[in-house]
Amino acid sequence: MEQSSTRILSWRVPPFETAVVQSTDSRRSTAIHCNTGHAAYQQTIEAFLRAKGCSHHVLTQLKRTDHGILRNGEWAYANQPVRTGDLVTIRLEETEPSEQILPVPLPLQIVYEDEDILIADKPCNMPVHPSAGNYENTLANAVMYYYSSRNIPFAFRCITRLDRDTTGLVLIAKNSLSGAILSNMAAKRQIHREYLAITEGILPEEGTIDAPIARQDGSPLMRCVDEEHGERAITHYRRLSSFMYQYPVDPAPAVVTSQRYSANPEFADLAFRQSSINLVPADSASWQPSINPVYADSASRQSSAAGNSAAAGTMYFSLAAIRLETGRTHQIRVHMKSIGHPLPGDFLYNPNSVCALTPRQMLHSHRISFQHPITGETLEFVSEMPEDMLSMFRSAKQIESENSPCI
Repeated sequence: MEQSSTRILSWRVPPFETAVVQSTDSRRSTAIHCNTGHAAYQQTIEAFLRAKGCSHHVLTQLKRTDHGILRNGEWAYANQPVRTGDLVTIRLEETEPSEQILPVPLPLQIVYEDEDILIADKPCNMPVHPSAGNYENTLANAVMYYYSSRNIPFAFRCITRLDRDTTGLVLIAKNSLSGAILSNMAAKRQIHREYLAITEGILPEEGTIDAPIARQDGSPLMRCVDEEHGERAITHYRRLSSFMYQYPVDPAPAVVTSQRYSANPEFADLAFRQSSINLVPADSASWQPSINPVYADSASRQSSAAGNSAAAGTMYFSLAAIRLETGRTHQIRVHMKSIGHPLPGDFLYNPNSVCALTPRQMLHSHRISFQHPITGETLEFVSEMPEDMLSMFRSAKQIESENSPCI
């Protein structure tokens, strides 16, 4: 017997402007009765459904589905009119899973799930989509396994993508209608995301980077700031903390004092409201990094080469909360590099980074907020800072803002 995943939605055509949503959930399907917010006496069913967010693709799917569109409980054509008081019902069916995506039992941390959306917390070293050399190690593989193990056909529709080594929240649509609505919301910048990033050097307290981004000549992967050919890209950042490492010449691991420093308490409270950093004392045995000496100046490096055991190298870092107005590929990584504050561990845009504490770019999708595509409810989700980013604070030393050198 062919398995299918069904989503049933119903809207009552009202004679006046209002918006009342009532939801009844069952195991297999959900009926949502909703006033549209405008009179629709002479509308066709197709125009009515387009106003509810149905794209051309969704309408085509409904027309090809047995009893895909109903008017007052009876099968109807999309070009038929609707009247005040009519009940328009659609039946979304998923019968075929995404082709070319194998179900693979991989770790999958689900933050939230309902009949229309899924929020996952992606770990590092996991691509979102399969690609050359990455056919069985992606978030898509993990999600496909999650549903296939429950005998639920699923098409993978990722709305907010992350780079392979960027951690944090990812929004996935569970049916074609929620996918169409969320994609439109993303295009209109109605899905709000906040990232946490560790950058090299001491960032200004806050700023906006408005610099167009384009593909870098000669590279199929890299992007760069390109005033002539790039697409507009806007990044807002606020510095939350500044800290430093002091590296002794002695190759033995160094653990120094560590405290959180908030450059802007208001913004820091926003970014860390549900993601507090619990620092460990300098003498804690629970975390012993294996690091190589990294020097901020040539004098320290020369002193090290001469065998001066009293010399120490210093590197400075900032923790920033970052909000995007646009969603260009590698936008944060490219923009932070463009202002002289690349992300440590970013092998692509900061290959000379020699901080062995950062095996990846220190970038985390920390918060996402948006209106639910079907109910209109405002939703917000937060992912705590991952362990590898927290580890940098556990070997750091607080820096006062007014005394922080700009390097």
